Amino acid sequence: MTSAQTRQSPVKARVSDEALVAQRRAQIVAAAVDLFARDGYYRTTVQQIAARAGISTGLVYQYVEDKDDILLLVILDVVDAYGREIPAALAPVEEPLERFCTAVRTYCRVVDRLREATVLAYRSTRSLSPDHRKLIMEAELESNRLIADTIRACIDTGVFSEDVDVSFLTHQAVMFAHSWALKHWRLSQEYRIDEYIELGLAMFLRASMRPD
Repeated sequence: MTSAQTRQSPVKARVSDEALVAQRRAQIVAAAVDLFARDGYYRTTVQQIAARAGISTGLVYQYVEDKDDILLLVILDVVDAYGREIPAALAPVEEPLERFCTAVRTYCRVVDRLREATVLAYRSTRSLSPDHRKLIMEAELESNRLIADTIRACIDTGVFSEDVDVSFLTHQAVMFAHSWALKHWRLSQEYRIDEYIELGLAMFLRASMRPD
C-alpha cells in the first residue's frame, strides 16, 4: 500500500462510520471546490458550502471542525490521488523508461481530472494553518518520490545519462503536469491533453537519454 492509502485523515470527525465519513466529505469537498474556485477561500462560508452540498451546516460540523479543515481535505484529495493512481498505473510496468513515462502520464491525467482543485491548491495553500501546510508539503514530497524513483531507475540501468539531476527533472515533470491546470485556458486552445503529455515527454527524453 502507498502512504496515501494508509495515511489516517488529519481531520477529525464526530461520526465513527468510515464509509459515511468518506461519502459526506466527498460531498463537502466537491461543493467547496466549486465555491472556492468561484468566490475564493476567504469569501466562501461554511454555510454556503453546506447549501451547495445539499446538507445542513450543522451536519458539516460533524465531519470537519472548521473551514481550514475543508480546504485541507480539498488539497489532500488532489495530492493523495497521485499517491493512489501512480503506483496503480506502475504496477504492471517493468521497463524503466516506460515506468517514467507512465508516472508522468498518470500525474498529468490526475491534474486534468482535478484541474480546479489543482489551481485552488496553488492559490490557497498559504491560507492553511502552519500544521496543515506541513501536511500538504509532506504529501507532495511523497508523490514527487514516485516520479524520482522512476528517474533513478532509468539512470541506474543506463537509459538516462548519469548527468541527469534527479531532483531537477522530478520538479520539472511535476510543474509540467501542473501547468496544464494553471494555464489550461491557453494550452487547451492548442493541444489536447494527450498531445500535451507526449510533447512534454519527448522534451524530457531528449534532454535525459544517454547518448548512443
